[in-house]
Amino acid sequence: MHSLLPSVPVEPTAEKLALQPVYTEQAWHGPALAQRPEVWTHVLSHAEAAELTDAIAGVESRGLDVVSIRAEDFRLPRLGGVLQAMRKDLLQGRGFSLLRGFPLEGLTALQRAIGFFGIGAHLGKAVSQNAKGHALGHVADLGFDYSQPTSRGYQTNVRLPYHTDAADVVGLLCVRTAKSGGTSSLVSSVTLYNEMLERRPDLVRVLMGPTYRDRRGEVPPGKGPWYVLPIFNPHQGLMITSYVRSAIRKAQRFAEVPRISAALNEAMDLLDALAESPDLHLDMSLEPGDLQFASNHFILHSRTTYEDHPEPERRRHLLRLWLSCDGGPALPRVFDNYTGLAGNGRPMGLLLEGVRLNAPLELEDGGPGASDLRVAAPASPAHAPS
Repeated sequence: MHSLLPSVPVEPTAEKLALQPVYTEQAWHGPALAQRPEVWTHVLSHAEAAELTDAIAGVESRGLDVVSIRAEDFRLPRLGGVLQAMRKDLLQGRGFSLLRGFPLEGLTALQRAIGFFGIGAHLGKAVSQNAKGHALGHVADLGFDYSQPTSRGYQTNVRLPYHTDAADVVGLLCVRTAKSGGTSSLVSSVTLYNEMLERRPDLVRVLMGPTYRDRRGEVPPGKGPWYVLPIFNPHQGLMITSYVRSAIRKAQRFAEVPRISAALNEAMDLLDALAESPDLHLDMSLEPGDLQFASNHFILHSRTTYEDHPEPERRRHLLRLWLSCDGGPALPRVFDNYTGLAGNGRPMGLLLEGVRLNAPLELEDGGPGASDLRVAAPASPAHAPS
């Protein structure tokens, strides 16, 4: 057992600290970008899709573990340049991109996983998303109750409020859509900060103070069952945001955690209301073969409630990656309280002691509530992002 490491303290935001708007590329408005989808969308050409199929076949023929795939194992002479430009946009620009035309047809679950993981390897390094060490996540309704402390929203069909994840970048590959609903939505957290600053600077200061959050039973080595982290984190000229209101609410089950103040509730209510504003967010309907990548530091993401098809083989299903990216924005030291920061200052994911990083391939066809996953074997030993 590891002894608990001391948390990085959260210093109260000084009342005399001057708060200024942040006008970087990360500050955008959804309606304006909705008029220019060509700026943030790349449709794979026939040559790029064929290149991707060849790269998948090459990895499969060599028998590489999915979790061990590196960019050099997944050569993309044409598409690689597109992915590098996308990587720059994710880490230094508007913070999101959409790829369309991933060649799903005829691929096995393993080939599909190789392709998604291979593309991700050109953007960053996949980290664990849960207590089971899953580097490849499956977003589907498994029948869990989201109100329970240890339930994860991606395993339900309920609406997911605007939030961030525990990595530099989150990626989704749409495999199947729902019967109805499930619309994806993104909003610039930098724009949310600017809008809040104009309306209620007093509440901005509240969100720069400590918020206590539940780890939902997924406790990395040396960490406790809850952690403390501000929502708005000004750092080196950028505004780094981390927000999961459900984790803040669920942490109230711990007696030693301070109670949520009226001011914090008011501040989060305003943040949520602004994110919901059609003047700020960007809605996106993901179709099979679409890949969406978004920065967790500059963007909050959401999803509407959805209704599934009754047939198990037609249920809504997305693959997910959490990526730790060299060259990502510098993070404040307090982010070490979250998942821990590796030696390169990047998030380490939710890798628990004694758990090996692995890549579940597919949901079993067990109908709603199915929870067993077939895993690509053998699994690679756990390792920190580099």
